[in-house]
Amino acid sequence: MLGPIRRWMSLLLLSAACSANGAAAWALEFSADQITRIDGHSHKANLYYRDDMWRLEHHELGPVNVTIVRKDKQVMWLLLSRMKHFKTLPYDPEQAPKVHETLEGEVAREEIGTETLDGHPTTLYQVTVRKGAGDEVYYQWLANDIKFPLKLARKDGSWVVEYKHVKLRILSDYLFQLPVNFQPLEEFGRDKNHDQPDPKM
Repeated sequence: MLGPIRRWMSLLLLSAACSANGAAAWALEFSADQITRIDGHSHKANLYYRDDMWRLEHHELGPVNVTIVRKDKQVMWLLLSRMKHFKTLPYDPEQAPKVHETLEGEVAREEIGTETLDGHPTTLYQVTVRKGAGDEVYYQWLANDIKFPLKLARKDGSWVVEYKHVKLRILSDYLFQLPVNFQPLEEFGRDKNHDQPDPKM
């Protein structure tokens, strides 16, 4: 019990310190439903997020039903729950959820309106982000009460991510750890080969 309480107190102290210094960055820990639309195709997942690690429980049918990202370890784990195996991949910064008030590479921000999303009053911004030699323009709906970007969309509409039922709360450490009874996917092929009869027999 002391672990979560201690971490919660640390988050409160860090948030207060950042507010006192006028800093925009603060420790973030929450759960939410994440809906992503890319070129007209929708993907839904339950997201559990802590600043340097996050977990996605995918709603689509497929072999990978959970992705755990550990930025602190620079790895991503794809869990194949039915097989009780996992695949390890190197961390990809492009996969990081855009859940902070300021976007990485942001060079301009213009307030263009207000709207209520998922019960939260939001301010709608047009945000310009510099990527390499070019710029990308986004619309961002920032919740005024919880200072959280509930929706982010490219101006051309090709990519949209929306968060619903956002709950700022302490999350259990086990959400970001490999299940103890899961084996590396590489072992699966070895086990199958081991079970095959020797063709010389």
